[in-house]
Amino acid sequence: MLNQLIIIGRLTHDPETKILEDGRKVSDITLAVQRTFKNMDGNYDTDFIKITVWEGLATAIEAYCKKGVMVAVKARLQSWKYDLPDDRKLNMLEVVAERISYLSPSGKSDFKVSEESSVK
Repeated sequence: MLNQLIIIGRLTHDPETKILEDGRKVSDITLAVQRTFKNMDGNYDTDFIKITVWEGLATAIEAYCKKGVMVAVKARLQSWKYDLPDDRKLNMLEVVAERISYLSPSGKSDFKVSEESSVK
């Protein structure tokens, strides 16, 4: 079985990092990813994909990743189920980063952090 995503896009904002009660660090980033095809009006639509980044990888992106930077993210999908009132259920998908590669050319060296530092 395989659960793997590769997403390339630009950060829409600086990483938002939080320290949880148990001491773990988590950041949220959003990537703007332009679609590869035009819509009915002849324009390219853009998807905004929220990505969760954990622990050592969250620490690393604070130093290198700012709004507008282009990155490649290797990630996995994680599903959540919530019970709502009236016996309804809500299924949610979360994108969890496992590796981030810095792609923006600005004189900085490549930014690569392995998945061992991003385990939730």
